[in-house]
Amino acid sequence: MSTYTLETNGAVCPFPLIDAKNAMQQLTTGDDLVIGFDCTQATDSLPQWAAEDGHEVVAFDRVGEAGWTITVRKGA
Repeated sequence: MSTYTLETNGAVCPFPLIDAKNAMQQLTTGDDLVIGFDCTQATDSLPQWAAEDGHEVVAFDRVGEAGWTITVRKGA
C-alpha cells in the first residue's frame, strides 16, 4: 500500500473532484490518495464520489480556516 498526495488548493469546484478521479485511476487497490482542497463544495462531493465508486474515506480533517484534507483508500 502506498500513499499519494494531490494538492488542489485554489481550484474551484468541480476541479478537485475531477483531479481526484483522474489521480485515483493511476493507483492500485489499497493505495491512499490524500487530497488537499479549499473548495467548500468538495466537502460533500469528494466523500460522495468515494462512496459511490467503492472507495473508503479513512480520514477527513480541517486544515486552517478554509482548507481540508481527505484521505481516500482505493477500493477494488
